[in-house]
Amino acid sequence: MIEEAVVSRVLGTALQTGGDFAEVFVEDKRSSSGRLDDAKIEELGSGRDRGAGIRVVVGDTTGFAHTADLSEPGLLAAAEAAAAAARGGGGGVRAVELTRADTTSQPVGTRPEEVAKATKVELLQRADAVARGAGGAIRQVSASYGDSRRQILVANSDGLLASDDQTRT
Repeated sequence: MIEEAVVSRVLGTALQTGGDFAEVFVEDKRSSSGRLDDAKIEELGSGRDRGAGIRVVVGDTTGFAHTADLSEPGLLAAAEAAAAAARGGGGGVRAVELTRADTTSQPVGTRPEEVAKATKVELLQRADAVARGAGGAIRQVSASYGDSRRQILVANSDGLLASDDQTRT
């Protein structure tokens, strides 16, 4: 998602005005959904939400900034804003060494974004056909489909670097 060296520089920038602690949270989430009602596709949508939040603690004061710009300049600007909110002042850039935390990975055969929308529509139509084929008493069928993939990264000035890749269907 974001290179470790970039995250380290962002944390160093967040601490440059004498911060006691800094933390970065990055999220990139893609989702899609569909709804069928009485054999008609009523809704079909997809979206993407992404951004980062940076928190800097100086004593009892916390500064926070967020950005949707996940480029290095965008992240550095947010780090500077969070540091300024926590405490305006001098200081130098601190180097932060990150140690990746162990995470468990979900085995995923096919990522949702690799499945064509037409295939997802076919799933809804098959659900409708199977439900209607269950007998003449079936008068109305509604079916929905949803999937998402959420990738997150958390790093802090104590050296923690952790990430997760969550797929839901």
